[in-house]
Amino acid sequence: MSGPSNVPPSFSDRVSGTGPQQLLHSRHPVQNQNSSSSTGLRLPSNKKTIYDRNLNRSRNAELGRASFAFLFMEMVSYAQNRVKGIQELEKRLNEQGHPLGLKLLDLLLYRSTPAGSSSSSSSAQAARPLRVLPLLTLLTTKLYPLLFSRPADSLEQSTTNPGEYMIIDNTPLTNQFISVPKDMSQLSCAAFVAGIIEGVCDGAGFESRVTSHNHATDVWPNRTVFLVKFENHVLERERELERAGIK
Repeated sequence: MSGPSNVPPSFSDRVSGTGPQQLLHSRHPVQNQNSSSSTGLRLPSNKKTIYDRNLNRSRNAELGRASFAFLFMEMVSYAQNRVKGIQELEKRLNEQGHPLGLKLLDLLLYRSTPAGSSSSSSSAQAARPLRVLPLLTLLTTKLYPLLFSRPADSLEQSTTNPGEYMIIDNTPLTNQFISVPKDMSQLSCAAFVAGIIEGVCDGAGFESRVTSHNHATDVWPNRTVFLVKFENHVLERERELERAGIK
């Protein structure tokens, strides 16, 4: 009794109706479909992506607090599983916020220009801040409302070091949905916001180091102070611009 392997190839080709070349051609469409779907790109019917949208489309859009709490909780959990101490955890959160600050600076400046303004009465061209005080004003009155729909609670300058400034937030959103254990009471999850502030400063040419510190009070248990320390060359440039009368 002979098995299927004894059947002549020519006879099997006549029975199936497909030769080796026909089989090869019939597989090409399937292979193309798999290659197109493996890219992972999902384009809408109008062939436009998120990069084709107007940057003012989300000017007044707000993200639900529940969505932010879930995403930020996962960020903290992801970072916590890869560090060994509080300082490393805060450093990771700071590094996650830094690139966001670099992009937010460009968005803020674009929306301050006539091309990016929603009102037709805007005529002055927006420029990057040249002095420290305009930069801090941008952080407290422009960046904060963009992120949290309200300005920062206070802005103070250190009495001991003129190159240090403090941005105070009595109710930071990042601290409202995180339960910190007692053995990690010094942890400040607002280090993520500190990274955003540091990214804006670095992008504007004011290299600095921004850290977050818990300063709880009876009235404000989540009160946080963002300490902004500018580099020495930034302070030297500040003095030169002040002598030149540039604001």
